[in-house]
Amino acid sequence: HHHQSIIHPKAIMRLTLWTLSLSLLLVSWNFEEVHGFEKGLHSQLKQKLQEPRQIIAGPGPGPGPGPAGPGLRRGPRIQTGRARSSLMGTPKKLGIDAPVVAVSRRQALITSSWLPVLLTAAASVGTTIPPAAAAENMPISIPIQAFWSSVDGLNSGETEDNKSAVQFDYSAYRAMKEDPTRTPSFKKAIINRLGINPGQPKVVLDLGTGPFALFAIMAAELGATKVYAIESDPSAAESARLVIQKAGWTDIITVLEGYSNEITLPEKADFCIAEIVGSIATEEGAYATIQDAHARFLKNPDSPSSWIPQRIQTYAAPASYSLHNLFGPPDFDWAKLKDPVRFNCRDPGLQLLANPVLVEDVEFYNVQKGATATPSQDLLTFVVDAQRIQDNKTPLYDEFRRGNSSPEDSARLADETSHSLSGIAFWPRLILGDNIVVDSRGYGDGKQQRSHWQTVLPIMAGRPIGGLQGGEKISVKVDFNVPSVVAKPCQYSLVGKVEFPGSATDSTGST
Repeated sequence: HHHQSIIHPKAIMRLTLWTLSLSLLLVSWNFEEVHGFEKGLHSQLKQKLQEPRQIIAGPGPGPGPGPAGPGLRRGPRIQTGRARSSLMGTPKKLGIDAPVVAVSRRQALITSSWLPVLLTAAASVGTTIPPAAAAENMPISIPIQAFWSSVDGLNSGETEDNKSAVQFDYSAYRAMKEDPTRTPSFKKAIINRLGINPGQPKVVLDLGTGPFALFAIMAAELGATKVYAIESDPSAAESARLVIQKAGWTDIITVLEGYSNEITLPEKADFCIAEIVGSIATEEGAYATIQDAHARFLKNPDSPSSWIPQRIQTYAAPASYSLHNLFGPPDFDWAKLKDPVRFNCRDPGLQLLANPVLVEDVEFYNVQKGATATPSQDLLTFVVDAQRIQDNKTPLYDEFRRGNSSPEDSARLADETSHSLSGIAFWPRLILGDNIVVDSRGYGDGKQQRSHWQTVLPIMAGRPIGGLQGGEKISVKVDFNVPSVVAKPCQYSLVGKVEFPGSATDSTGST
């Protein structure tokens, strides 16, 4: 999860001695959460203000404290593209030389009650578009844009061979395993596939088996006669072998270490389990991986019953973001943020402004070797929903109150945030087949719900686009370059505009 906003050293120097004393107390304040996907991922880092330094407002790497600076980005080994992402840039990446300290959304809100001078400057900046009272000066169209790659801000490998691939740590795998919307659904789908032509031997392929070999063991327990479990991460592959040995399935399950496009199976599989789906569905390399598997690994790759999942999708909707409204120049520079912010799908700090639309739709049984995936539509159009603006005020108010803001400030901030746009949010949907679907957010409305997958929000303007009342048109050109080469990261581009009622612009992004 992630966002970066810079407080300049001069602002820190303005802090009073009592403020610094209070900040020292935070060093021993533990904000651990039970699971990464059960609490907002922003709220998992301790705040540290032990000395004047640059501060990045950003989420932590998961439960418990984490080191600052480059160490935070990597964590004890790696971070993940899902439940424990740390998208904090290093000092070098942000173009600064000073030490950095991470500040979560929750800690930033709590600190606001202790830094009145600093926050007064930050809060006075306001949004790009002033409130309705100044609507007469409102531009008729505001440009928005964002560009990033599938590995920006996420941990990838450290060698030339694997640095373009998203990797995971143990807690991320645990979150996947314990996700009640994911694991039971996959089990149902595996049972259904193994039930086809009962009595006949079944060979199963598990792409990305992980350290628990969860679905490989599940397939063996449910009657598969042979399972090939492929894992590219050496440590995860070694863990999988130990788990399989302990479970007593070494005669059925064979772990193959390496990227699947570099592996040859001794026989073809009846069906493939491929839970290699990112929070933007294609960001973990699923498209290129499935293209190769489709060509080489399956007995009947054109059949939907040969794949779990059968299809993966990405949905999108415009969104408001609490911290984007709370902090701004000169002390916070959102323009330095290049990676998308990643949210727990139940995080109230992000609120949608319109119903979601389909962006990606990849059918595993219908991929073409060498082709490049394209979005289901290259121009997204939304109309801001006035009712959603009103409905969003209550959860945003509660969010600011949890951060120790006063009732008056919380009401003001919630009102400003609910009437603003920070970017376009994305999240995945998996269609496993046999009427089994896994949603990371509510289907059709994007409602918050529990999931280990994240909601991804690229920030599309230095300051939020404010003054929204409902009826504004948001149009965004989508360019998702999803290559057919496993080792090449995906590139994502959004370019668009916000048009206010009465604007006589077209839908091409020009005014």
